[in-house]
Amino acid sequence: MPSAQPGFWLSPADAAAAPASSLPQILELKHVGKAYPLPEGGVRQALEDINISIADVPGRGQCKVLLGPSGCGKSTILRLIAGLIKPSEGEVLLDGKPVSGPGSDRGMVFQSYSSFPWLSVLDNVRYGLDLAGTPRSEGNRIARELIEIVGLKGAEDLYPKALSGGMRQRVAIARTLAVKPRIILMDEPFGALDPMNRQAMQDLVARLWFDGELNPTFIFVTHDIEEAIFLADSIIVLSAGPGRVLAELEAPPPTPETRRGITEGRFNELENYIIELIYGPQDGRHAFPAGKVLGG
Repeated sequence: MPSAQPGFWLSPADAAAAPASSLPQILELKHVGKAYPLPEGGVRQALEDINISIADVPGRGQCKVLLGPSGCGKSTILRLIAGLIKPSEGEVLLDGKPVSGPGSDRGMVFQSYSSFPWLSVLDNVRYGLDLAGTPRSEGNRIARELIEIVGLKGAEDLYPKALSGGMRQRVAIARTLAVKPRIILMDEPFGALDPMNRQAMQDLVARLWFDGELNPTFIFVTHDIEEAIFLADSIIVLSAGPGRVLAELEAPPPTPETRRGITEGRFNELENYIIELIYGPQDGRHAFPAGKVLGG
């Protein structure tokens, strides 16, 4: 464990001692494990005894970031929540009921671009509403509002081949928001973007959950420590595989001041604490690149 804990973040001991929230839980993972069979026999344990609770906070959004090195099971947790796979042990509960499969109450945004190439921006964003039987006029109204919110006003009639990577991810976010899911799952959605577009997309997600425009609950996967610090209201730190929850840490609000603080190194203490949680005291043995991206 790290030798010192940042003074204004929630330590693992503090988290364990904190009183249980009186709010209902929108999502709970209880003693969840996931193992995959190996071709030669035996299993590979991806997750071990995962316990995560996310309260249903009325009137405001939230962003829980799953942070850990490659191969720690972050994406597996998202797939369990989405209902795409089932746990080997434990249970995943949504509003107190077991997750039995995918549902419209959970939306997912992937790193790979997922827009339908034969549909315009407007038609892509309206797609889920069409499936739900929403009248075309109402679907267009909702889609146009969301297109403006994500910063694509004027691009309604363009097709994905005419869009940049960042614009395509904005379309994916707007399409997900259109059906009003309770939870939005984001699996390293900005990993393929250049630094400028990546920062712009981070600012968009921060605005959506923090500024009260739509109040969604985001669960966001990354192995970039600075991205986690900026986006999250709390950071769930996972160990190297098999993934276990090491700590849940409070994060600063996603404001321009926080962005400046990250650039100026004011969060180095938190960054180093996270690194030591995962890898142990460094003693100069490991060098991490700018951006503090966790390796395997």
